[in-house]
Amino acid sequence: FLGYGAGATGEQGQGRILAIIAHGQSVDAAAAGEEVEILTDRTPLYGRSGGQVGDTGRIVKREAGDTATDASACEAEVLDTWKPVPELIVAKTRVTSGSLFVGEEVTIQVDSDRRQRIRRNHSATHLLHLALREVLGQHVTQKGSYVGPDKLTFDFSHFSPLTAAELKRVEQLVNSAIRRNAAAVTEECSYDDAQKRGAMALFGEKYGDRVRVLALGESVELCGGTHVTRTGDIGLLKITSETGIAKGIRRIEALTAEAAEDHLAAREAELAAAAETLRTGPLEVSDRVGKLLEELKGRE
Repeated sequence: FLGYGAGATGEQGQGRILAIIAHGQSVDAAAAGEEVEILTDRTPLYGRSGGQVGDTGRIVKREAGDTATDASACEAEVLDTWKPVPELIVAKTRVTSGSLFVGEEVTIQVDSDRRQRIRRNHSATHLLHLALREVLGQHVTQKGSYVGPDKLTFDFSHFSPLTAAELKRVEQLVNSAIRRNAAAVTEECSYDDAQKRGAMALFGEKYGDRVRVLALGESVELCGGTHVTRTGDIGLLKITSETGIAKGIRRIEALTAEAAEDHLAAREAELAAAAETLRTGPLEVSDRVGKLLEELKGRE
């Protein structure tokens, strides 16, 4: 996997096609219009695992001097990437022009904007985990997650719904960690050494003898996913919901960066519209609604 590098370094790489799978069968080539599964010896594409969704992107084959219209050129769209078994990364691919052949060297490009949104959300789950343990107690452990380009969800062990004050404090702690702009520090070590360092492990995940440890400020966890370079890259975290999903298991859903800004802007617009309807200021809406309800109750 070549995708741990920062920026373009981790978002593009060369790979040799080891296998092409069509309808469950190994084939030697794939032509334009076909959807196949591609395995390469190296790839910057992250395979879906550990709660993080798989990357999308492009596979391009061109010889020096080729243009997109040359017969030897080929382009393909990567629709999804997953890991059927550890260390095996498979790209679901639609060939859009030309043909791909087993044994060829190709350029693999990750959808950069989508990858960056996923990185922000994944790093935010680590900061969220640490904040929850600080606010609620050390009994809090991660029980699952979804990390996509659109949002993040974080499942954790806790015995009751969070109060408004607790949610506010968790959000404050995460955003404070974001503003500190700590560098992401990664290292490979033995599983035993990682445990001695106090690194948190993902619930239900199987680890080998060698593991990847990610430190984001005070947060130290075992993680093979892709992450921001510094916590400041996350920009902002906004918790949008907190619910129970099973006995003793809670779920927080949150947004980061532009998605969080859009969410706050939408709420502000709704509040402004309500204030205009009530002919009052945005910060007086609650008081105005309360007085109207009292008047209605008196009339009834």
